Amino acid sequence: MLLALTVSSGCGSSGTSSKPSASPTAAATWKYTTLDLGIPDKVLKAPVTGRVPDGQTLHVGVTLKVSDDVWKKYGHGKSPSQTAGDVGKELGVSDATMQKVQAYLNSAHIQAKTSRTRTSVTFDVKAGQAAQLLRTSFVTHRLNGRTYFTPDPNHPPQIPEALKPYILAVTGLESYSMAPRARGALGAAAPGRALPARAARCIQRFPQRFASHDRVAAAYGYNQLWNQGWHGENMRVNLVEMDGYDRNDIANYVACTGSHIQLSSVNLGATEPAVGAEATLDIQMLAGLAPNLTIVDYQEDPALLNTGNGADSWTALNNALQRIIDENYDKSKSPPGSIVSISMGGPEGYLSPGIMQSIDQSLRILTVAERMTVFISSGDCGAFGDRVYGSLDVSFPSTSPYAVAVGGTRLGFAPNGARTQETVWSDRSNLSRCENQWGSGGGVSKFYQRAQFQQAPGADNRYSTTGGREVPDVSAVAIDLPIYYRGRWVSSGGTSAAAPIWAAGMALVNQGLLTRAHIFCFGPDTLYHALNVAGGNKPYTDVVAGNNLYYPATAGFDLSTGMGSPNLPALFNTLMANPG
Repeated sequence: MLLALTVSSGCGSSGTSSKPSASPTAAATWKYTTLDLGIPDKVLKAPVTGRVPDGQTLHVGVTLKVSDDVWKKYGHGKSPSQTAGDVGKELGVSDATMQKVQAYLNSAHIQAKTSRTRTSVTFDVKAGQAAQLLRTSFVTHRLNGRTYFTPDPNHPPQIPEALKPYILAVTGLESYSMAPRARGALGAAAPGRALPARAARCIQRFPQRFASHDRVAAAYGYNQLWNQGWHGENMRVNLVEMDGYDRNDIANYVACTGSHIQLSSVNLGATEPAVGAEATLDIQMLAGLAPNLTIVDYQEDPALLNTGNGADSWTALNNALQRIIDENYDKSKSPPGSIVSISMGGPEGYLSPGIMQSIDQSLRILTVAERMTVFISSGDCGAFGDRVYGSLDVSFPSTSPYAVAVGGTRLGFAPNGARTQETVWSDRSNLSRCENQWGSGGGVSKFYQRAQFQQAPGADNRYSTTGGREVPDVSAVAIDLPIYYRGRWVSSGGTSAAAPIWAAGMALVNQGLLTRAHIFCFGPDTLYHALNVAGGNKPYTDVVAGNNLYYPATAGFDLSTGMGSPNLPALFNTLMANPG
């Protein structure tokens, strides 16, 4: 057994810092125009209850546009094993534009950090200082029992006209957006204790219903790729986590499953986040199914997660994505076929467009420019992403067209551990409140249009008339998964588990493709391409039974399980024969 644990620390995202120096002459000559944050009218028109104290700290992010001409340079779907190029120089705004941005911020004595790709600028600023910079003030509102702040609706924020063409989104200037929530759910404790290192002795202790790593591997064909010698060697999965993990828990799981993962952590805050079930679940799902994988765990800044402002939690997520981008922006130095797995999200209906645009561009850079596949859990509240039964909503960022949205299923097993059936994961036992137990998230986005690549039998259905992005894309088992947490075996699950299960599978597929054909595949369109060119192969097992409390499972694509669960050998064979 080999478990390598290393930790690196750093505050915020990597990049360069501008020195604060007043530029009154430049500020005096700028012409100003309104900055539209896209905040819904009902949010801005809610009764004003007060003003934000000038001393309150705002955590602001500015996302800079990448031009359409630049995006057109990048291919999609497959890539040779060796690719060279400096993504930062290709994507980022010019030096002259960045100097204008820095001069504007320096005029208010704001110290900012710029990402290495020059697509993101972040800074902390007092509310009074931000109000002067943006020629507005910040006021509090109350709506539907929630108190939040926005810029004064009567005096919307202003920015220099010269900068507006380069700004895609600005975040951190409102607190209406709901914070993302991790997906991990803990069920009843599974029998067992700290077990010996022999895998058979560990697994024999789990009852028939439990989806232990070996049963999942057999059900989805991961073990067939193991038999080819592919266990995740030289492959990397990047995790983004809101909580931490206990190294002893990971060591016990690794010893039990015979894994040899290389695990390291990157802390984006001054301290590590508290230990939680989510990070533990994600790491152990990867370790059990791709046992020789390299895992890099990007731990979000606890200081941003604990401000009480939902927008700050989204900033923490985007900072983590930007850190991954920065650390992989030189493609000649990043491992080919890398993957990102994210198990968190929030309801589209309660998010500002700016938050969605900023994170969406980060996902686009990871997928299109850095050639990674990003798997994101679709949510654990069935068709009701806002956690209110009967209120249809979907979970962002799984709805991004640059993400693979992963739903959840329930696997059935025979006494000998063989797979017997697979149905939609859902639970109607308590519909008064969703605590990540209602089931597989899915539905139709009201923000994103359906991508051209989303073509599959069943994708044109009675729910698709609005033309929105449909989720999930695929699914995997999401209940009765044993993990080792806080010194004992417990039952866990949720689409939190399904996302890293798929990430592990894609790592094995890409390892095989790199070994046999010196290529790797990436992006959500790859999975639809595989379905449409499969011929006699069936890269996914179609889940046709159950529902997610609203959308039924059907033959072909559906809004509970997407195209289905992994049939990994068929997916590999399909992409090997026709990578696109």
